[in-house]
Amino acid sequence: MHIAVVGAGSLGSLLGGLLAREHRVTLVGRDPHMRAVREHGLRLTQAVETTVRPAAGTTPPAACDVALVTTKAFDTADAAETLTDTDADCVVSLQNGLGNEATLAARLDCPVLAGVCTYGARLTDPSVVACTGKGTVRLGDPDGGPSERADRLAARFRAAGVDATASDAMARLLWRKLAVNVGINATTALAGIENGGLLDGPARSVAATAARETAAVARSEGIDLTDETVIDAVRSVARTTRTNRSSMLQDVDAERRIEVDAIVGPVADHDRPTPVAETLAGLLRAWERERGLR
Repeated sequence: MHIAVVGAGSLGSLLGGLLAREHRVTLVGRDPHMRAVREHGLRLTQAVETTVRPAAGTTPPAACDVALVTTKAFDTADAAETLTDTDADCVVSLQNGLGNEATLAARLDCPVLAGVCTYGARLTDPSVVACTGKGTVRLGDPDGGPSERADRLAARFRAAGVDATASDAMARLLWRKLAVNVGINATTALAGIENGGLLDGPARSVAATAARETAAVARSEGIDLTDETVIDAVRSVARTTRTNRSSMLQDVDAERRIEVDAIVGPVADHDRPTPVAETLAGLLRAWERERGLR
């Protein structure tokens, strides 16, 4: 099986590296990371220790069985554009936020699946990725229901040692992940704290309330998601990744554009009142604007 990973930064490279233990993989990303992978192979450290040698470049291959998209949400349209000349059986979004699947499907002719990944990854050096925590991958039709394609792909992932299963409730999983990201990413990015800082202290209630607001918006959209479910999820993730700096905090540290519109936007910009999410989004967007990133 040939798997192309478009947007091979930290998470994309980790998944590509894990899958390369069993399948043919092409990483698509930026230099100097891609150049270093070609020259030295891809080294995975910490929770997984191995070195693999996937193909690596800055443009997608002419053909593949599946393309995994792991770019930032604001790069989804560009990722789709790069894939228009690639003959792929299907494309899978493994990204933050909502709406990525629709963006891909509007521009591509092949089927698009949704995915949720809870593996932790950090790019420590060109061609070196730390697996900061083993997790799971869930795949399925974005609109819900069974998917034979997702079943087959999950089996291929498992053959490479990746904990993957197909789900017929992807919409609920995407909203649950969004609640975790709104609670953790946005709060830690503004507070400048590691994930574990949300387990106690003043930031704890901010993260919990933001997650509750997300669940309320999800329910208004017909998604069965309780406050208890999302608060438990935020606290569980914060506990198991207590020493991690969230992806949004890493972007703030590096003064890069952040995924505020894709992660916090669906809650802050909803017709339903969401005062905490609105405040988080407003502050993050102001931070971007001040730095010329918007």
